[in-house]
Amino acid sequence: MSDAAAIRTRFAPSPTGQLHIGGARTALFNLLFSRHHGGQFLLRIEDTDRERSTPANTQVILDALAWLDIQPDEPPVFQSARQARHAEVAHAMLAAGHAYRCYTSAEELREMRERAMAEGRPPRYDGRWRDRDPADAPPGVQPVIRLKAPQTGDTVVEDLVQGTVRVANSELDDMIILRSDGTPTYLHAVVVDDHDMRISHVIRGDDHMTNTFRQIQVYQAMGWDLPRFAHLPLIHGPDGGKLSKRHGATSVLDFQHQGILPEAMCNVLLRLGWGHGDSEVLDRDGMIRLFDMDGVGKSAARLDPAKVANLSAVWLRRADDGRLTQAVVQRLQEGGLPVDSSAAARIHALMPSLKERAKTLVDLADSAAFLARTVPLPFEPKALLQLTPEARAALPPLAAALAATDFTAPALDAALRAYAEQAGAKLGQVAQPLRAALTGSTTSPPIDLTLAALGRDEALARIAAAAAA
Repeated sequence: MSDAAAIRTRFAPSPTGQLHIGGARTALFNLLFSRHHGGQFLLRIEDTDRERSTPANTQVILDALAWLDIQPDEPPVFQSARQARHAEVAHAMLAAGHAYRCYTSAEELREMRERAMAEGRPPRYDGRWRDRDPADAPPGVQPVIRLKAPQTGDTVVEDLVQGTVRVANSELDDMIILRSDGTPTYLHAVVVDDHDMRISHVIRGDDHMTNTFRQIQVYQAMGWDLPRFAHLPLIHGPDGGKLSKRHGATSVLDFQHQGILPEAMCNVLLRLGWGHGDSEVLDRDGMIRLFDMDGVGKSAARLDPAKVANLSAVWLRRADDGRLTQAVVQRLQEGGLPVDSSAAARIHALMPSLKERAKTLVDLADSAAFLARTVPLPFEPKALLQLTPEARAALPPLAAALAATDFTAPALDAALRAYAEQAGAKLGQVAQPLRAALTGSTTSPPIDLTLAALGRDEALARIAAAAAA
């Protein structure tokens, strides 16, 4: 890419629902490509479906992109605000002889379609008004404007991912560019917008390939330079089938709710169809440094839940403890568990150990919840099995031994080992009932770290409550 300053990419979602994985990957690839080449990344909201493109749906898309830190270099363009420009270009094509008015009725189109299907042909407009005198138009009929597409030769896409792809022009009909009510069709509006936004590279899913052939013809009719195209392979589920709800999460917000960190989600998206040697875990700077279209494969990518979980765990361990504490406190409070400043301090103190065992923020919040609870603790069934009468009777002398320390983790560990040796027991036989008394569970970070995080007063209060229960 010799002229880096001219590189401009765009993400152009239709705000008719949540931002799904495929769209999020497209947005990320556009961002990374432009950043890698020193260009600009833009956002266009294709909100021409007025019933479904609500402000709320638009905000859902913007929120998801913000969460992923996929931010455009210019304010978003709203396609619905540009209809006058789309119509202007359609009329320019009409004046230049590259488009024509079509007065075919809905009934004629239905008969045309039925005849083609009966004869085993794909249903296409037959061009009956292509060279007809508009003076023959039936009275009172508002025409559409159709592109006068080439009828011989091929339309060719030199795709940055798929290679050379061509279609015979005889396979394409004269598509409508302006409806009878004066509104543009999607395929026409996209070309006008991309041209006016000076988009140099159109990077999108390969389900748009058929659209690209038609859109190239609009560029050619207007005498506009073509952008470079790159069509990304589809994303499948782990079973190789088309990604759907049966595979679990399919939208970005689904993964956010499941407690995936945004940098982990971006890492997952990056690995869906792109690779660079053995590079698996990359931060944003690393992505920008390495990303280019030659690393994108032609075959469909697979969204593997196990890989999502593994990458999530990696990024959780890398995350700042303060940030994770805030996220955990928020999740616990949203779940109905009050968290005061003392509990938040305990969570922060134990975070280095908690995050080593978690794969998501949900895991992290679940494992940290005991730090925010108050006595009497709720006990899991397995924890109650640890608190036998003998174990409860041993808790007060154990508590006395712990209270005699300065309540730092090394001193607590030494006291536990000394107590176990004096009692003629294995360390686990002492630690497991103690863990149950402190947490209400049979799992936690190391017991010395757990005790230290709870602090002297809280830990001894919990031991006393369990002993007296």
